[in-house]
Amino acid sequence: MTGIDTEKAAARKACFAARKAVFGTGRDAAAQAHLVAALANHAEKPLAGYLPIRSEIDPVPVMAGHRGPVGVPVIPGAAQPLEFHRWTPDCALVAGPFGAAVPAERQAITPVVLIVPLLGFDARGFRLGYGGGFYDRTLQRLRASGPVLALGFAYAAQELPRVPIDAFDQRLDGIVTDEGPRWFT
Repeated sequence: MTGIDTEKAAARKACFAARKAVFGTGRDAAAQAHLVAALANHAEKPLAGYLPIRSEIDPVPVMAGHRGPVGVPVIPGAAQPLEFHRWTPDCALVAGPFGAAVPAERQAITPVVLIVPLLGFDARGFRLGYGGGFYDRTLQRLRASGPVLALGFAYAAQELPRVPIDAFDQRLDGIVTDEGPRWFT
């Protein structure tokens, strides 16, 4: 393990604990209201959200109310960018990698707005994920094709003083928490 890998592993452990400590304490509704407001100018645009696993904050009510097409991530394979398949609140789901449910019907969409799950974030706009690099590869690919808005979605308690980063880490455009949105320039 390299030095940065060791730093990230330690940060992940701390972030899992911080997230678990606030999960289920009634903060999701405030965060969801802030997310609705942050997405107000993007109501018709293709949106990618996620179906939460473990103690992740829940974006599903916001996704369900979005007027444009909504997709959720599907992992096509190791070290590849994510695909996004069309999701609706009543679509059939099947088990996907890492315990996340995915739509049974494979209808690809290309999002221009993403709600990004994470373990930790910092005031610079960097996120700490699970370590597979899926969102970093995906954001790099999408941004090469045009403008994309990437909003992290988390509990405020998941903020770190500084996320350890390397050359592959993609910066978020904003973060939405139970305490409100923050935008990074």
